[in-house]
Amino acid sequence: MKPFFLACLLIPGLVHAQRWHVNVTGGLSNYSGDLQAKPFTFDQGFFAFGAGAQYDLTRNFSLTSNISLMQVGASDKYNRPNLQFRNLSFQTNILEWNLLGEYTFFDITRSKISPFIFGGVAVFHFDPYAFDSTGNKIYLKPLSTEGEGLTAYPGQKPYSLTQFAIPFGGGIKFRITDNIVLAYEIGFRKTFTDYLDDVSTRYVDRATLLAERGPKAVELAYRAGELKGGNPTYPTAGTVRGGSKYKDIYYYTGIRLSVALISRNNPYYGRGRTDCPKSVQ
Repeated sequence: MKPFFLACLLIPGLVHAQRWHVNVTGGLSNYSGDLQAKPFTFDQGFFAFGAGAQYDLTRNFSLTSNISLMQVGASDKYNRPNLQFRNLSFQTNILEWNLLGEYTFFDITRSKISPFIFGGVAVFHFDPYAFDSTGNKIYLKPLSTEGEGLTAYPGQKPYSLTQFAIPFGGGIKFRITDNIVLAYEIGFRKTFTDYLDDVSTRYVDRATLLAERGPKAVELAYRAGELKGGNPTYPTAGTVRGGSKYKDIYYYTGIRLSVALISRNNPYYGRGRTDCPKSVQ
């Protein structure tokens, strides 16, 4: 009986281990902001990837933590007609770490399919850039295109490239085998910045921008002159450049592959159970 009692001692550790899963996600990402005409679309979308770990606290509630790499971008070329004259554009890579609580409505160890929701906290890093008329990649924050950090505009503080976000979303899970689950999910990130695209408020004085940040800043702050028939005259200081009422949002949709570290077929996971003897006569 000694081997059986030894197994009884080890099984709780196996149960604990099998609550861990490795997650891999792939899909498309996009954003909602001043250069995107639609609040939710995958026009001008980019690829998104993520990987992380999941721990099941109960049969329905899990904690997950992921590192994700996404890319978002947009161009006024595809924006609303009344904004296409600006000819602005941007792209940025987003590196994100998150911690999420996830609720699965049905016990996925017993059901083939279940909807789920999630929410939590995230930290992300971004750095918007654009390509000038000659195709050179130019990072936008150092240019202070809306006066951030210029001595003439003390109220325009430079924005941070590392920010907090509130992730939330949901989807549907499909159990493929005892230890493999596929999920289709949509995730949104509510940010606290309006500068994901480097566009938020108003044009600043051209001469001031030229003096403090140089001709490249002026060139990329207003690009209508690059369009055929576009107005090359730089707007008067104070002219609306973007809308600061709503903060930017980025989001993704994709497929998540989740693999349990120990097969869920183990009876101690919950499908069945064989109790250890309490004593031996």
